[in-house]
This record gives sequence, structure tokens and C-alpha cells, in this order.
Amino acid sequence: MTRQTIDIDSDFHKSLPFASGVKVSGSVLYTAGLTARDDAGEPVGPGDMAKQFEYIFYRLQQLADAAGTSFDQMAKITIFVTDIDQAYADPSQWRRYFTGRPASTLVEVSRLKSPEILVEIEAVFHIPDDND
Repeated sequence: MTRQTIDIDSDFHKSLPFASGVKVSGSVLYTAGLTARDDAGEPVGPGDMAKQFEYIFYRLQQLADAAGTSFDQMAKITIFVTDIDQAYADPSQWRRYFTGRPASTLVEVSRLKSPEILVEIEAVFHIPDDND
């Protein structure tokens, strides 16, 4: 089983922290859209985008660990935010998790499930086997 990044042949595209495409074979983990909610379902960091990013990536790490994979094996990530300017104000809050250069989409939406929720993320991970 393999995971391979596919890039547009330009210096700009190759310099980005994400790939233009990712080809995988074998087992794959698809996550649901995750928001920053604690074990009781209460919002974490209401109104604090940075805190919500951190918590959602914490939950993504839990899912990846449970499936036997890691952020290095993330093939695709889709991020929905209610304020794209706020998300780009400090892109390190999410880009630092792009260790495997996944394909990526960041979209501003008018609202999410609750007004205090500012971020929702879904991801696709390659699950390596013993031959990878």
C-alpha cells in the first residue's frame, strides 16, 4: 500500500504546505466533520478559532491513532470556517498539522451548527500496512 503526493509542476505549488493531489492505495480512514465539542457535547473555546483548531486536531489525532495512522498519512483535509480572514491571520494554527502535505481545501461558510462554533474539519487518512 502506498501514499504519494502529486503536485502541479511549478515552484509555487511545490512550496505549499499541502499537495495538489494525493494518491493512496489500500485502507483509508474517512472522518466525519468534527467541531470543537468536549465529551459532554459542549463547545470548546466558544468564539476562539485558535482554540477550536487545536481541539479539533486533538480529536483528529485520537481518530488517527485509533485507526493506526498519523498526520503524515493524511491524504485530504477540508476545513470550513466562519471567518477566513481570522483563519489566515495565523495559518500556523492549522498548517503545522500538514506534515504529510495532504490535499487541502479551506472554505468560508456563513455559519456552522452553533454560533459559537467557528471551525469544522473533515479528513481522509491513508492507513499504512506493515509493507509501507
